Amino acid sequence: MDKRLTSIAEGVSRIPDGATVMIGGFGGSGAPIELIHALIDHGARGLTVVNNNAGNGHVGLAALIEQGQVDKLICSFPRSADPRVFTEAYLAGRIALEIVPQGTLAERIRAGGAGIPAFYTPTSYGTDLAEGKPVAEFDGRMYVQERGLRADFALIKAETADPHGNLTYRMAARNFNPVMATAAATTIVQASRVVDLGAIDPEQVVTPGIYVDHVIEVAAPAQEEMLNRAEAVYP
Repeated sequence: MDKRLTSIAEGVSRIPDGATVMIGGFGGSGAPIELIHALIDHGARGLTVVNNNAGNGHVGLAALIEQGQVDKLICSFPRSADPRVFTEAYLAGRIALEIVPQGTLAERIRAGGAGIPAFYTPTSYGTDLAEGKPVAEFDGRMYVQERGLRADFALIKAETADPHGNLTYRMAARNFNPVMATAAATTIVQASRVVDLGAIDPEQVVTPGIYVDHVIEVAAPAQEEMLNRAEAVYP
């Protein structure tokens, strides 16, 4: 099945108001800037976004928040290099925040993709983050129950894709992208290169195409840090 689309706009066109959207990346590394900006143009609102952080500057995730399209953010680091957009929105009561420790966030997403409804971790026991969650003792140590996390859509950045959606990533840009691809009902990928079938060595495939629904080639993707150094604003 050929999963290639001709435009970024087409890729995000079916994301409705109120959707839960996972967005890959660790800061700017692996962040699908073009897909996020297309989502801004598309105009879906009331979104719940799952990301490692809360965005920087006035591009990418920060721009999505600045446009008032995100009602809730689930992340590990709401304070990053330049989180002014999120901070202002949060203090004004325009966005809700669920903080999840980074390892727990990764495992919640992995569990969601594997069909595991819940798991136990010692992380956050005895802190405010464990309030209201079931706890249990195993081998003399207390653990907190965390729920698997799934989304309606995942926006992913890859280095190389083929028409079937098999993916590779560039170095640290791998981060949250592979696990998010498994945990969404619909996974939309922007890839720097889309190559012919068979051009990717099967041993090098990180995300198998079974987890991918749509692929769009973005030959020269923007980098969040470079946009912010240029004081870019979107839209």
